[in-house]
Amino acid sequence: MESNEYIQFFDGGLEPKLETLGGKGASLVTMTAAGMPVPPGFVVTTAEFDAFMAEAGITRHINELLGGLDPEDVAQVDKVSAAIREDICSRPVPEAIRAMTIQAYESLMSRFETPVPVAVRSSATAEDLPDASFAGQQDTYLWLEGIKAVTEHIRQCWASLYTSRAIIYRLKNNIPDEGLSMAVVVQKMVNSKVSGVAITMDPANGDRSKITIDSSYGVGEMVVSGQVTPDNIVLDKVTLALVSEHLGDKHAELVPDSTARALVEREVDAERRARRSLNDEEAKAVAQMAKRAEKHYKCPQDVEWALDADLPDGENLLLLQSRPETVHSSKPAVPTATSTGGYAAAFGATGTKAVSTTGSTPVAGSAPVAGFATSSTRSTGTASSAFSLGSITASLLKPSV
Repeated sequence: MESNEYIQFFDGGLEPKLETLGGKGASLVTMTAAGMPVPPGFVVTTAEFDAFMAEAGITRHINELLGGLDPEDVAQVDKVSAAIREDICSRPVPEAIRAMTIQAYESLMSRFETPVPVAVRSSATAEDLPDASFAGQQDTYLWLEGIKAVTEHIRQCWASLYTSRAIIYRLKNNIPDEGLSMAVVVQKMVNSKVSGVAITMDPANGDRSKITIDSSYGVGEMVVSGQVTPDNIVLDKVTLALVSEHLGDKHAELVPDSTARALVEREVDAERRARRSLNDEEAKAVAQMAKRAEKHYKCPQDVEWALDADLPDGENLLLLQSRPETVHSSKPAVPTATSTGGYAAAFGATGTKAVSTTGSTPVAGSAPVAGFATSSTRSTGTASSAFSLGSITASLLKPSV
């Protein structure tokens, strides 16, 4: 199947456009074209969502409901959100566009010896913009098998354009609902043994000379939603030398269960919790990939990544998403003293104990690498985080969204 108005494969060769692919979809197509290691997939474009909404005839009514909303009246926003989402999910999808989605899914499955699980991820036209952060406001669904599950969750992604959180964010930031649309990413699910987030700066203070990595075991949903305290690693962006590290608790992981045919939460044993989830070489590889994304986009990036358990070491690092960092990227860099900050710490997570070490001291479970650890600060213990990005992954980590 070739890419067309309604379906665009990541490697389909068409120009990535925000208005048809949404922020996440456009990024994945762009990164694939740039040669980044992106799991294969396709985007159900905004043209399909727009055709569905036109057939349903509910766009005008939705805009009327949203027009008079007060973002401070959360109860009313919740009521309107629930009504809109139920209306969308109850409407039939026109058979012609449904058939194209089925054909695209079958074409993706034909690339593998046996059918593989996929992630279905929302990709709104207003997300992942340089001056806005929509992380966690729309839905992501992981480890889906079969076309029935995929098509059902595509429609749920469409409906998630009108979550209470997304509605309030748009109202408070004066983002109009007229013309707003939703694409949906369908992507091969990664069998993540380790995953997380890398930001090409220190989000605790905006220092652009650093790369900050949060990592934990299993699928990255537990990292981005704040359900576990991940390891935090800060590297020098130029030399990739270790600046600081914080050993997170990593008490649980999301892993596939072949019997349940779903992701299940599993406790991480004490030995794995006591060592870093990424070894030195893997941390450097994540940092290098994040630097490539930043160089391509020419601005600081927030990157979701995973190590695939089904691929050999050295070939198993995959890029799941890359979006502009929006908190500090418009401000000048502020170099500061070493901290045990990081993705979670920037939003409220705190460590409990710091241990200063001097000299080249290898981390448990990883071999020392020349130039990687010369003088560092290591923290251990658990952290309490109030930060939640909602249902992102992939995504996933996820996961913009």
